Amino acid sequence: MSCRALIQRVRDMLQFILRRLGLVIPTFIGITLLTFAFVHMIPGDPVTIMAGERGISAERHAHLMAEMGLDKPLYQQYFTYVSNVLHGDLGTSLKSRISVWEEFVPRFKATLELGLCAMIFAVLVGIPVGVLAAVRRGSIFDHTAVGISLTGYSMPIFWWGMMLIMLVSVQLNLTPVSGRVSDTVFLDDSLPLTGFMLIDTLIWGEPGDFADAVMHMILPAIVLGTIPLAVIVRMTRSSMLEVLGEDYIRTARAKGVSRMRVIVVHALRNALLPVVTVIGLQVGTMLAGAILTETIFSWPGLGRWLMDALQRRDYPVVQGGVLLVACMIILVNLLVDVLYGVVNPRIRHKK
Repeated sequence: MSCRALIQRVRDMLQFILRRLGLVIPTFIGITLLTFAFVHMIPGDPVTIMAGERGISAERHAHLMAEMGLDKPLYQQYFTYVSNVLHGDLGTSLKSRISVWEEFVPRFKATLELGLCAMIFAVLVGIPVGVLAAVRRGSIFDHTAVGISLTGYSMPIFWWGMMLIMLVSVQLNLTPVSGRVSDTVFLDDSLPLTGFMLIDTLIWGEPGDFADAVMHMILPAIVLGTIPLAVIVRMTRSSMLEVLGEDYIRTARAKGVSRMRVIVVHALRNALLPVVTVIGLQVGTMLAGAILTETIFSWPGLGRWLMDALQRRDYPVVQGGVLLVACMIILVNLLVDVLYGVVNPRIRHKK
């Protein structure tokens, strides 16, 4: 590649990245507006809910509302919220009086660990099944794979989770019902813990602690990974069928290239491009699914944290948590777009 061609390629890539970054700002503004509007449309206020059945006097209620800044006009509350966010201040929980960021980090690690395990499960199972279904198009395996993927995509997460708990945990007694580890597992806080239970139990735990963490991970990862698995199977199959019909595949077969080499080297490598994009887009789906999954399995992650905050009208936690989750989804999609632009130059030249 000549120096001029290399410079042009780098320039095209930078322009492509800048175009994608240009979409981030309006998306960020839209997310702050929607989050703020959604939280304030929910009936009730945090002061009344925190008071519970004991009740609270009108004077005390007004004082606490003013202390939290909830007595100001909505537009003023919104601009204060955005200003604080731009200065890195996501607020303080109305219940625990701990900063939203401090509460977010440990729960993010729990959700990230679960999400990574669920995605690994979906990818390791979904891509081979999709490839085999495409190679054996029209076979019983193909029809079965398509049928199961359609069922998995449309299956309610809550129902699926409860069925697995009843069958695997209650009836067969193969896995724990809930939590990240058993009550018998103890990790000293003075140790340099990562916050990822599989890693911490493997390095610092007693014999058997790691296996305990793995057993707790199995069902939540399967439940959370079911929809991404179904999508990956369908996309891999569709992409492989399209690639297998290309002229260069027929040419490779005519030259006597082995079937395995044609599938793995020539077809799969090109078929994976749209699959990579789909995997990135599944991050948002998984974070949404994590709310139900973590609730079912009492998993102390972002989903359960946000649900609890929503029930007690903890505005800073809901707004800050949703904003951080949305920023993660935007970042992942941006990275996927850039990666796809690197491996597929045609995308970079599209305006």
